[in-house]
Amino acid sequence: MNPREAMLRRLIWLAVFGAAFAMVEASVVVYLRALYYPVGFTFPLKEIPRPHLAVELGREAATIVMLVAAGMITGTTAWSKFAGFLVAFGVWDILFYVWLKVLVDWPLSIVDWDILFLLPAPWIGPVIAPVSIAMLMVVLGADLALRESAGAAFRPGVDSWVCGVGGTAVLLFSFMRDTDAGLRGAMPEPYRFELLVAGIVLYVVGYVLARRRRWDRTLATGKG
Repeated sequence: MNPREAMLRRLIWLAVFGAAFAMVEASVVVYLRALYYPVGFTFPLKEIPRPHLAVELGREAATIVMLVAAGMITGTTAWSKFAGFLVAFGVWDILFYVWLKVLVDWPLSIVDWDILFLLPAPWIGPVIAPVSIAMLMVVLGADLALRESAGAAFRPGVDSWVCGVGGTAVLLFSFMRDTDAGLRGAMPEPYRFELLVAGIVLYVVGYVLARRRRWDRTLATGKG
């Protein structure tokens, strides 16, 4: 088995892990909603007692640690490990909503609002936003992992880093800008989909620039 085939097999098992982990996370959310939203999840958000909030923050931190660990054992280079994390995270996030739909028939539509994360502050937004980002993570992560396994080293330039950091900042702002809804029990303001589009475009542009940079260097050196 060549390195590319071996990586593809690891990515498939990573997707299996993501699907199973999504079921675990969805089950926890089912219990939380039965406890705090017995008549159905909706905004405004209800206040969680501090002891339960501490547990929830710890659970979310542990979730990220598990996804990072899955990526670390998937790749052999720094970038292939990061790619594994992207795939694991993306599959987990997408199937989390699929499992919620199966278990409690929620969301009713892709524009239903959800509380996405609590660290370092509450992230809120319509379901279509995190799912769109997760789909991009799976595609870019799989492409990056397979290219790295084939020996095409990923070497992003300053332009790619600027796009990546800028895209991250824009997307985080889109989820955390409405502090009243996230922290003070208010109804959320309309989500700014232009920020979602801008963040995704920046990610895609940054990745394409990195791939082109690698291609240009290959042509210049004459190495295949």
